[in-house]
Amino acid sequence: MIPRQYWIMTALLFLLALAMAIYVWQLRRREVLNSPPPATAQHVAPPAAGPLQQATLWVAYDKEAALHRERISIPLTSNQQQRAEELLRALMNRYAEKNSPHPIAAASELHDVYLVDPGLAVLDLNATFVDSQTSGVLAEELTLASIMETLTANIPSILRVKILVDGHERETLAGHADLSGAYDVAEVSELAKQLTTR
Repeated sequence: MIPRQYWIMTALLFLLALAMAIYVWQLRRREVLNSPPPATAQHVAPPAAGPLQQATLWVAYDKEAALHRERISIPLTSNQQQRAEELLRALMNRYAEKNSPHPIAAASELHDVYLVDPGLAVLDLNATFVDSQTSGVLAEELTLASIMETLTANIPSILRVKILVDGHERETLAGHADLSGAYDVAEVSELAKQLTTR
């Protein structure tokens, strides 16, 4: 038979372990309640330099299935590559706004724009931009038309546009719009005319 003192010792150790578990649980709960909320990823554009200039953005409006022309003032340089980057960042910032007419994820961003002669612009977007794109033929056409019309309205020397995702080719934007080749901006402009409301 087990002596009575071992039963008492076992019971005390069990109560001590239980008290420690409750104490640790309370500390963890207090830490979770007092910790700041996790930061959400947000698109951060690099600061632009240069004089403010008038530019035209072609903004997609999903509810109307249309493109609207919007005039803005942003710092633009004479360097066409930097100019293209600033224009597209302004467009993406417009789409990342709270009440955006064509919402994209806040972490969407443009990595780079490469202007290749003669008249080819290669855009490198991050995967978040593509993954947050609303799937559907019209929604994807609006996105592409918006990007290309914004570029060509401000940089007429761009004749074709190729889109990469994180530096790699991708078959489609969100299942419909073909990204495997370069787009002829003249053909996209014809589509944009049909989608333009003002």
